[in-house]
Amino acid sequence: MLARFAIAGWGTALPERRVTNQEMASYLDTSDEWIAARTGIRERRVAGEGESTGPLSVIAARRALDAAAMDASEVDTVVVATTTSEQPIPSTAAWVAAALGMTAGAFDLNAACAGFVYGLVVAGGLLEAGVAGSVLLIGADTMSRFVDPADRATAVLFGDGAGAAILVPDSSGTPATRGGWGPPSPHAGSGGEPGGLLACDLVSDPDAFDLLVVPAGGAGRPASAETVRTGQHYLAMDGREVFRRAVRGVTESIARTLDQAGCGPEDVDLFVPHQANARIIEAVLERIGLPADRTVQTVDRHGNTSAASVPLAVAEVARTQPLRDGSLVLTSGFGAGLTIGTGLLRWRASRRGPAQ
Repeated sequence: MLARFAIAGWGTALPERRVTNQEMASYLDTSDEWIAARTGIRERRVAGEGESTGPLSVIAARRALDAAAMDASEVDTVVVATTTSEQPIPSTAAWVAAALGMTAGAFDLNAACAGFVYGLVVAGGLLEAGVAGSVLLIGADTMSRFVDPADRATAVLFGDGAGAAILVPDSSGTPATRGGWGPPSPHAGSGGEPGGLLACDLVSDPDAFDLLVVPAGGAGRPASAETVRTGQHYLAMDGREVFRRAVRGVTESIARTLDQAGCGPEDVDLFVPHQANARIIEAVLERIGLPADRTVQTVDRHGNTSAASVPLAVAEVARTQPLRDGSLVLTSGFGAGLTIGTGLLRWRASRRGPAQ
């Protein structure tokens, strides 16, 4: 096992405004049928005033702390996975810590849409090394602020949101008594093994570095009247090539992760992919041999929420159909870079508070 930990609580936050495909079709050259057929998306949440990355992160964090029956002062480290930070300086994690009155160490992690998976690896390492006794891990993005609303190639894809988890050490090995998602896998045993990260694979595709970019607004090309006039602060994407490389890259990353853990697809109890596109998920499932009924999909309601997509999806499962302790949960994300991260977890909920 790479890192032992339990999930003490989950929390999520979504903007109030729902934007349906029909609404988008009223001002873009598109239709509900066209969007749904190509992406699986029916609606997405779009941030309004006061619903940017920082405030959404704070709401998700508070809900995770409540679910864990923990006070903010008990958290040692805050990690926020985000591409759309609240402001350039300071970090969104520091923004969250200040809003919650925390003295915890705080830093951001930017691995684009794979950010939450990378965050799990980092948080697990902090716990395993004894650097932290508890970690508040947040995946949050407000991609709508970086997408050209007149570009149907990107505007229809993205939504906003945040998901948070409280990770704590787990060495109890106490057998589980709760039921949950599906039958236990052969590798899950009785649920008595410690929870945490069994295997991971963090890679990038250097040939795909420029397939999904925001050209301006950073140190290399600071924002100016010219960059704003020419729309260089908006996201630009080669969707077809991202699709092709994502399917191949995620499939290969999953294979390496399962091989590292000595498992096969048949051992996975739940697969939580990055919610970018239903067709990408279906293509990956076909290649790795995982059944759809062991896969969670929320892309139809949330769209692509970048680093928030995995925690939003996991939280929905944990809230509506609690996972059995000892279950094997496979998660994989991909995003700009082209950055890919896959992790295989043995699920364990902390006994202090229910995971929600």
